[in-house]
Amino acid sequence: MRVKNILKAQIFKSANTYNFALLLLIVILGGFSLRTNNKLIVADLVKQPNLQGVPVLLNNQAETVPFKDLALYKIASVTIGTSHSEAFDNMLRNYAPVKSFHFQSLASLKSLAPYNALIIRVQAESLYSLETLSFIQEAEKTKTVIVAGFGHATALQKLENISSPILWHPFNSPEAAEQSAQMIFGGEAITGRLSEAVGTKFTAGSGFSTTKTRLSYVRPETLGISAQKLSRIDNIMEEAISERATPGAVVMVVKDGNVIFNKAYGTHTYGDGIPTKTSDIFDLASVTKTAATTIAAMKLYDEQKLELNQPLGAYLQEVRGTNKHNIPVKDVLLHQAGFVNLDFFGGLKPQDHSRDSSYFFNIKASDNYFLRNNYYKEVMWPKMLRTPLPTRGQYVYSDISMYVMKELIERQSHRPLDEYVAREFYQRLGMGTAGFNPRRRFPKEQIVPTERDTYFRKALLEGYVHDSGAAMAGGVSGHAGLFASANDLAILNQMLLNGGSYGGVDYLKPETINLFTSKQSNVSRRGLGFDRSSGSGYPSRLASSETYGHTGYTGTCVWVDPKHNFVYIFLSNRVHPSASNKLNSLRIRPRIQDAVYTAIADIDSRIASVD
Repeated sequence: MRVKNILKAQIFKSANTYNFALLLLIVILGGFSLRTNNKLIVADLVKQPNLQGVPVLLNNQAETVPFKDLALYKIASVTIGTSHSEAFDNMLRNYAPVKSFHFQSLASLKSLAPYNALIIRVQAESLYSLETLSFIQEAEKTKTVIVAGFGHATALQKLENISSPILWHPFNSPEAAEQSAQMIFGGEAITGRLSEAVGTKFTAGSGFSTTKTRLSYVRPETLGISAQKLSRIDNIMEEAISERATPGAVVMVVKDGNVIFNKAYGTHTYGDGIPTKTSDIFDLASVTKTAATTIAAMKLYDEQKLELNQPLGAYLQEVRGTNKHNIPVKDVLLHQAGFVNLDFFGGLKPQDHSRDSSYFFNIKASDNYFLRNNYYKEVMWPKMLRTPLPTRGQYVYSDISMYVMKELIERQSHRPLDEYVAREFYQRLGMGTAGFNPRRRFPKEQIVPTERDTYFRKALLEGYVHDSGAAMAGGVSGHAGLFASANDLAILNQMLLNGGSYGGVDYLKPETINLFTSKQSNVSRRGLGFDRSSGSGYPSRLASSETYGHTGYTGTCVWVDPKHNFVYIFLSNRVHPSASNKLNSLRIRPRIQDAVYTAIADIDSRIASVD
């Protein structure tokens, strides 16, 4: 009996070994078969003439392409069996926050549950898989789907049962990937038509047209601008870094709605070796005044919730009965209200702050530095209300003006400033990095440090606002506190340059933009909230008199020149490790701006070269 049992066990073991070997052989052969079939599919496609020479947009009756209000979408990019996904996804992220996924199986839909919009990138041969087609069909039942296809147009016949928009590009290359990504968001117009019928649904001549509604990203030569002349920017930045004017920077130039220059220089700090990236987030300092507070005021003005000639007392109850009651809102925006400058940090007492957070100390000014609750409302705001007005009607630049505007905006919008601008502008425009208190949303490695604060917070400031008053106000203030990448600022300012429209959505009225950005003072060059060109050397020698924008203490600036239709953005952390004036004394920002003017003079004869 024992011998029989042993024999049975050996037979059973041998059978299992055989079955396992057979299964393994089937898997190996199955994999080989799939690879062979894929090669056969490619070979078969290659044999057929690909007469389609340009991208074509199909199934766009609902005008889903290009995307419009981006606040409505949480977007994922799904790659199915295709190369060049990195080039595709990186370009997509210039327009909106997009999460990347690689398709594995139908089970992939579970991980995509948080997203309501999918951009599914496929190559021609991938469409010969039933699982790929099933995935697309299942996804479009519950989500907005855009199929971005690449390669031989014959494969379109496999998509006849797909109702979602299809953008088909006849080439499969990094350049094609980037072009299609731009087309999906309106960075480039689509005008192509099918040159021949594909299957029964897609007839010859089929195709939908779109218009350009957002920034495009091109080589300068595309516009007839010399890349060699723009390379002068490299020389100026090399000087800035070698002279320790700033450890790094990002420079971006937009001409006629096209990003023609976008480059990062140097490192985050002088010692860390972390290279600066164009996607890095910078402390914008006083650029906050225009990129947050002023555009919020413009929105309220559009909605007739803010009148420029009304006194502050009409909006802010606490100024009634003070010397600020009758100051017109217009004078506040022009820095002509007579406000003084205050040192809030000097008034701090030991009992006002703690190294640890608690119920009573939850205003985080930096790592291990917390202010007591309501410090701004109980100390800072009353202090501003008590100040004298020694220069009423004169131009005196004071941050109090934008503290006041923040209060006014929040009363009239019934929302905190940071929430209001995020909802009304940043999210809808696709500005993925712009906002206050960035450490709540991004790792500190993505945020460029500013000063090594030795007098207030005793720490390197990484993602906490540099300005001490804004930090004491909880990181959200009207004069400072906004962080963003250069690309996000390009989007916002291109919207202004467009007359208030971007991505097919109207944000501000053209006449409101003209009012706020034009000269409005008899005693200064200022606009309403905006700084402006002097017409004779500021902000650069070649800037037109129509130029508007703002600079920031941390080493930033944004200038928009409507006459020459371009936007210039410079972001740096010149205050690292401590505040230095070399960026100003070496005239780094204006010299780069003039280098840009000189380069675009090739296509704009109205510019006289500075050479």
